[in-house]
Amino acid sequence: MNTAIKICFYAAVGYSLLVLLIFVLQRRMIFFPDRERPTADVLHTMGLGYWPDDSGAYKGLICARASNHFRGTVIAFHGNAGSARHRDYFIHALQPLGYRVILAEYPGYGGRPGKLNESALVQDAVDTIKQARVAFSAPIYLLGESMGCGVAAAAAAAPDISTAGLILITPWDSLPDLAQTLYWYLPARLLTRDRFDSVCNLQSYDRPVAMAIAQNDEVVPNKNSMRLFHSLTAPKRLWQFQGAGHNSWPTDPCAPWWREAMDFVAPMER
Repeated sequence: MNTAIKICFYAAVGYSLLVLLIFVLQRRMIFFPDRERPTADVLHTMGLGYWPDDSGAYKGLICARASNHFRGTVIAFHGNAGSARHRDYFIHALQPLGYRVILAEYPGYGGRPGKLNESALVQDAVDTIKQARVAFSAPIYLLGESMGCGVAAAAAAAPDISTAGLILITPWDSLPDLAQTLYWYLPARLLTRDRFDSVCNLQSYDRPVAMAIAQNDEVVPNKNSMRLFHSLTAPKRLWQFQGAGHNSWPTDPCAPWWREAMDFVAPMER
């Protein structure tokens, strides 16, 4: 075996091992949960409580000081890192606008048991939406952030789920397409086990969709977000945050886009 053939052989073996390693470990590359359950003292300091408060078993967090008079309920599904308690900015932004906010927690996050995969997260989201509809009669809106957009889109597509609108922040088109964009040197589209295919899931969705993207998103390239936006046949509106990255979009509750987005998805509730 000459030198050139040896180099090609070892390169092929190395590449194959890399592909196998990524396939086996991919969920560790997707999900980055904070597995610590927030204590009652921490939640009290933040003004949050477990939801639902049922024998200590919770599926999310809610403002402990919320009133009973709201225009609707927003269920927020967070990104792939941390846990629900790190997303209290959704409550600070949307509750003053007249919306009850539930910070949904995923299985395997925030001290909850469960598997880390698309099926488990989406089924749990569907269950959360059903529980919220029983508890609160007002319209229900879904908000997704990054990976949470994929969860929200899949849950909204469930046959027995009805929602009044979606707010998608830094979403992707589908996880296989995003993976292929980021890892162009791998057969990433074929390797991806979790789909989170929002293009497919929202193809028949007919309620308003507000979408926000970060101009300099280093995690979800704009082309992947815009492919989803262009695929939507529902009423839609786009916000682009100039100069922002994936984790530096304007969470400030005073940012005008919050009200603009809710006015768009809930025009009749104002």
